[in-house]
Amino acid sequence: MNIVGARVDERLVHGQVANLWTPKLQVERIIVLDEVAAKDDIQKSGLRMATPMTTRLSVLPTEVAADHLNKDRYGNQRIFIVAKKPQKFLNLLNLGVSLEMINVGNMSKKEDTTELTKQVNISSEDAEIFKQIAAKGVNLIAQVNPSVDARDLMKLIDEKMK
Repeated sequence: MNIVGARVDERLVHGQVANLWTPKLQVERIIVLDEVAAKDDIQKSGLRMATPMTTRLSVLPTEVAADHLNKDRYGNQRIFIVAKKPQKFLNLLNLGVSLEMINVGNMSKKEDTTELTKQVNISSEDAEIFKQIAAKGVNLIAQVNPSVDARDLMKLIDEKMK
């Protein structure tokens, strides 16, 4: 597996992922973990339009993505994985995919969320999922784009969600 990045971002493939992260990490394939989009041709079409022309796109259910990654289906391609919620990454880890780091880029403010940064707002359920991910040895950072310093997500959770 040649996973060069993993990101929680409710917007999936958009300006920051397509225009900032993809070139910075020299991404060759973006894998979107989304069961609903994987079955919806209109959503897939929108994601394809947002993906740089030089980059391949796979929109897959988490179990299928894990199977493909574990079987090394993508060879030496530089892979960037994106999902709307941290639960998708916990599922991926539980299915045997190894991740060193997950970047949390955009989780919007809702009634039941706490603001960790301007772009990252999490619920208590999200915090528990992030704790489970961290317990698996994954480094969790909050970083909106490559030109901004990364912040330790678990420290932000400890500071702001007492």
